[in-house]
Amino acid sequence: MKQPFFTAATLMAGLMFGQTAMAGNCAVDVEDPFDLDEAGIIALYDCMKDKMVESYTKGDNEVAKEYRNWTVSSTRPAVAGPHGNRLLQTFANDIAAEQYLKFAEEGVEMPAGSVLAKESIKISSKKKIGQVGPLFIMTKLEEGGAPDTGDWLYSAVQPNGKPMKFKQSFCHDCHIGWESQDALAYPMEEVRVSN
Repeated sequence: MKQPFFTAATLMAGLMFGQTAMAGNCAVDVEDPFDLDEAGIIALYDCMKDKMVESYTKGDNEVAKEYRNWTVSSTRPAVAGPHGNRLLQTFANDIAAEQYLKFAEEGVEMPAGSVLAKESIKISSKKKIGQVGPLFIMTKLEEGGAPDTGDWLYSAVQPNGKPMKFKQSFCHDCHIGWESQDALAYPMEEVRVSN
């Protein structure tokens, strides 16, 4: 007998917070992600986390296959506003983790080889469901590797596992707002893990 991808505990938590698993999506009782409370966000993430990995790994992206083994930077996903008002959860590889988790506001210089992977969940206001969004990736190159973007290479994996196509400036024009942080934005303060 084929087992559903969600557990009984997830289903019970979902029912408590107005969420149920439906065809790989999870229903929510809000139209705006900013209206989800902490318990609702946790229940939604629990419902979707396995589907996210399954979606991102449909292609051949190496980061998509590895990022869940990295250091998570927040206690739960949160909505910061950028990235289309999606719920975001950031993971840092071993090279990035020590520096990134300091959440320093000035003088940040990430070492080459640092990689950050940001899961995203979009709330469909029409259907009131959580949907897997892109996996956003930032990779710090060697000095001079990408001088127009502070040596950052921006990429993303779509929920179908295929690479997302966009100009590097599309991401960097926003990230440059955190220039003193080496173009890094951090999770919202209330969800940051302690270092």
